[in-house]
Amino acid sequence: MKSPIAQFYQEHLPDGVIRNSILTAECPFCKREPTGKKGKIIVFLNPTSLFFGYFRCSVACVEGGFPQWFAELAGIDSSLVPGHIEEEPVLQDLVNPPGNINAEIDDFSNKLEQEQLGYFDDANLGASTLQQLKIGYNGRYLVYPYFQMDGNVYSARCVNPRKHEDYFWYGDTSFAAGPTGLFNVEEIRRCAGGALFLCEGEENLLTVKQLGFPGSAYFENTILENIDPQIFAALKTLFIVPRNTVESMTAARLAASKIGFKVRILKWDLHCPRDYTIFQFAIDSSTDFAKNFGEMIVASKPFSPFAAPKKEFRRFFTTLAESSGEEYSALISGFDLLDDRINGIHGINILGGGPKVGKSCFMIQMATEMAARRVPVLYYDFENGRQRIYQRTFSRMSRIETSRLQPGHLAAGEKERYSEASRKFEKLLGYFRVINDRKVSPELMRRHIDFLRHETRNDYTVVVIDSLHKLPFKDLSEMRSGIDSWLRQMESIRDELNVSFLVASELSRGTGGSYDEEPHMGVFKGSGDIEYSADNAMVLLPKWNHMKDEMMERVNMLWLVGSREHSPGLIGNYVLDYPYWGFREEAPLSPR
Repeated sequence: MKSPIAQFYQEHLPDGVIRNSILTAECPFCKREPTGKKGKIIVFLNPTSLFFGYFRCSVACVEGGFPQWFAELAGIDSSLVPGHIEEEPVLQDLVNPPGNINAEIDDFSNKLEQEQLGYFDDANLGASTLQQLKIGYNGRYLVYPYFQMDGNVYSARCVNPRKHEDYFWYGDTSFAAGPTGLFNVEEIRRCAGGALFLCEGEENLLTVKQLGFPGSAYFENTILENIDPQIFAALKTLFIVPRNTVESMTAARLAASKIGFKVRILKWDLHCPRDYTIFQFAIDSSTDFAKNFGEMIVASKPFSPFAAPKKEFRRFFTTLAESSGEEYSALISGFDLLDDRINGIHGINILGGGPKVGKSCFMIQMATEMAARRVPVLYYDFENGRQRIYQRTFSRMSRIETSRLQPGHLAAGEKERYSEASRKFEKLLGYFRVINDRKVSPELMRRHIDFLRHETRNDYTVVVIDSLHKLPFKDLSEMRSGIDSWLRQMESIRDELNVSFLVASELSRGTGGSYDEEPHMGVFKGSGDIEYSADNAMVLLPKWNHMKDEMMERVNMLWLVGSREHSPGLIGNYVLDYPYWGFREEAPLSPR
């Protein structure tokens, strides 16, 4: 008990008794009340604990906290607090609306009756915890008041307890949850120099508060995307407690990467159901909840964006072994010259070309050939539509024109080809998914990958994007930054999930408005990052006038213009197999 913090508490609580690293004394803050029950102040002084220095009153006459908060309550000069930390202005300088809803919140709190208390009883939540945070009821919805740093409430979230997606904001709706977006945000200030729990969902925070821990909450994982990490600058440790979903865990990790090493993310057991919460865990655990939750805390580790060395060691040799397996070797385009040149479809492969030169047709052929080899393929199509992609694929497989794909109008030989192509096409669709959703996001793409890997039981996935410039951006003025942001996301998905990309890109017009100049990295439209992100950058150039010549043999040259591992140059000629929507590959005789 010789640490400065322990001596600080012993000096200001002279009647205290220490047993098992816990100091107990008459609560000095209860003494201020002329009537009512007097409590004990309890201070945790185990120097190995992350809650070293945390105090609370047994009857909750004041909110608990760490030494700096104790000094403020007791009127002690803050400079006398060991390890004093200056408060962050980001919490002090927030501008709040002119009017509050404090009176309404008191009224809602008084309406919390036995029926609503019964809902919380299942999780062993006592009425005192609900009263402490002023949880209320408006006759149909539970009311969670969002107190701000000035002690007032300007907005409250009203939630249907049986259907959490059914909620609305009460009060100043433009203010909503306030600038921080956090429930019980005042707790951050009280925990300066110590530890705090940050829970996803208000009711989940209540279970943590019931155990005597300090905490705040965010009502959905998207709040973490825009939260200012400086809010938590005065904390030593921040426990993030997400729901058991991939989206919530991803949001927690992204927030942790901004906040820093002080973050510990509580992880769920692999056997826990999806969307599991601390509140449900408290119901299921009953009287063992404190013990079970304590085990989660002990198991948590300081967040690091870096993989553990042992994990990296295993991953390296596992990847080496997998690269010689059948699944990895199936990641080829089906064009021998192209596969020999770039060693198959691995990493991020950008294919540029002018309009109407056959980029989509070329990519559909590669994508469906891989799917036919049982490689899972996600095809994000913003150009042709699902039915057209299927028709062209079936035409190539059956060698029947798309205009004649009706079984009743086929000759005998065609019927046989049609039947055989039908069997192959049905099997192909087990590994080929076309997505036309123009609101796709990187997180949604990750979920699609997870679903397809699960359905096909394959560790590798190919994602085709047709095209890069049709991916969603906020507005056209942000297209360049939006494209570069998408390329960053592709890099992340490639590295995290064993994903290969085939991405169509538009080209910038050359001299005289044409697209036939000598290909180089600068011809790609709207992004300076393709040369940095692409593992292989290719350009498909026509040897025919694609704007005028309709019936001549259509031959395209495929150039490798940039690669991390392979030499640039002409790969081959690709002749359109008209009218069957495919290409055949030929060795190049000359570039021109």
